[in-house]
Amino acid sequence: QVQLVESGGGLVQAGGSLRLSCVASISISSFTRMAWYRQAPGAQRELVALLARGGATSYADSGKGRFTISRDGAENTLYLQMNSLKPEDTSVYYCGAALSGTLVNYWGQGTQVTVSS
Repeated sequence: QVQLVESGGGLVQAGGSLRLSCVASISISSFTRMAWYRQAPGAQRELVALLARGGATSYADSGKGRFTISRDGAENTLYLQMNSLKPEDTSVYYCGAALSGTLVNYWGQGTQVTVSS
């Protein structure tokens, strides 16, 4: 059974940094893609950053230049380094993964990120 467990969220001042982690219960090389999403209250879940099996990455415009997605295969862990955080980055951040194709079909429980002004 595939499980994804996020950690690293918290409260930070604007301009600060956080690194989110997502530990998978299986080898992350099994996934065709892994990604970070976020969802603010009353809003739809949106893609933040994506990392394909081959190493290609893509970012939402909101995080370009500030966020970096990466992985550690030995630790079965996906990361999201977030720098220069803004109050509008406040959301619950979710790790997602796809075992086949492009549709994310496994999700973590989410980790809260709150950025104060």
